[in-house]
Amino acid sequence: MGITTRGLRFVIFLYALLYFITYFLENKTLIGLHAIIGFIMLLLAVVHLKIYHFKLPLFLFLTGFSLMLVFADGSILENLQNGLLQMSNIIGLLAVVPMISWVLRSEPYIEEIIGLAHNFLDTSRKFYTGVMAFTHIISYFLLFGAIPMMYHFVNDILKHQRGEVWEKFKGTALLRAFALSTLWVISIPSFAFAVEALNASLSVTILQGFLVTAAAMIVAIVFSYFEEKHYAIDLTAEIKTEINTVLENSSNKKQQKHKTLEFGSLFITLFGTIFLAYDMLNVELMMLIPIVIIIWSGIYFLVKKRPKRLISEMKEYYLNELSQQAYQFSVLTSAGVMIFSLNQTGIGKLIVESIHAIQGIWPFINILYFLPLIVVVLGFMGLGPLTVMVLVAGILESISLPYAPELVVLSVTSGSAISILLSPLIMPVIVLSHTNQMSPLKNGFKFNYKYAILLYVMVQVYVQWMVST
Repeated sequence: MGITTRGLRFVIFLYALLYFITYFLENKTLIGLHAIIGFIMLLLAVVHLKIYHFKLPLFLFLTGFSLMLVFADGSILENLQNGLLQMSNIIGLLAVVPMISWVLRSEPYIEEIIGLAHNFLDTSRKFYTGVMAFTHIISYFLLFGAIPMMYHFVNDILKHQRGEVWEKFKGTALLRAFALSTLWVISIPSFAFAVEALNASLSVTILQGFLVTAAAMIVAIVFSYFEEKHYAIDLTAEIKTEINTVLENSSNKKQQKHKTLEFGSLFITLFGTIFLAYDMLNVELMMLIPIVIIIWSGIYFLVKKRPKRLISEMKEYYLNELSQQAYQFSVLTSAGVMIFSLNQTGIGKLIVESIHAIQGIWPFINILYFLPLIVVVLGFMGLGPLTVMVLVAGILESISLPYAPELVVLSVTSGSAISILLSPLIMPVIVLSHTNQMSPLKNGFKFNYKYAILLYVMVQVYVQWMVST
């Protein structure tokens, strides 16, 4: 391993660590060091990744820096410092979130849950519903890593079933379930950032997103029925045969119940703690989530009497996984520079004036119609949901909109969900395509465009009804 990679992973670690330190200890010297470390991270990342693979971060940084030179007031160094630290909260969160997966992969929780719930999975509709539900829950722990994990698990059950109809059946369940998680799952960074940036009520936003997600899941299940009819194939008989084969090697009922209850307690303790602590403590959400994750993961390995396993996971993460996040962290840091610069240009005032002008011509039109579409367009340009949320919510943060912030969050996050469903250029679809060996365009746009259109309509009906009441 080269000196650049070793330096890069240390700098990433130091940048994330300084975020937690400077949050509680506001020291000008440390804050300045934090920004310098962020700039060094960008320099090392461009060497590590090569300039050809660094085009997006470079574009964002140079655009932001150019705008800063033209429009920003005050010291250029101070403005650059603010820009380099703009997204440090998200990087701090993303650096810690993988700890959840260490817990999940330490025991065969999903296998045991499936073994216990097999009677509820014996038809194509029930199986589709189960895959969506499990993927949605695992998304809390693994983010879009839930897609390959669940695909391989489902593929182990349906190991003899191949062809487009089966890949569509599996792929749409996985992708739709993960996409809907962006509407309300607190551990999804884009959702957490939107709630924090737009100062929305966490409980109201989660409840609202959950209700929309529940309705959208029902619609997805109905879609799967008609999609199966379109292919004129009965999937139920094959599913029953495959499940019976799997059950021959499953563990006993007592073990299955124990692991299912243990998984349920892990789920409740993690996200219940985040929710209660946010309600009780005066700590920002983007700081609270990583702190809870660190404590929760540590307690888990101590209770399980596996401290060596925790140390091993930490060592593996630092040595082999931290530097792999260099591109994502570079995009976010560069986007922070651009957002800070855009907010200095008065773009927020221009947007508000433009909206008022449009509403003067068509009174029924408002920005909530367009926010999801902006996110989708940026998604087709290759920007992932988190990067888009950073850009869009970062600008909206400086605008005083006459709508409940919870509705703005739902409008923006619905755009993230639709982008995940359709864009062949962002990670969830790319990961799925790498896993099932089908083209990203087919896995995304071709299989999901009708569902995505209906999801947009559903969310807008709710949002516009709430605006009018």
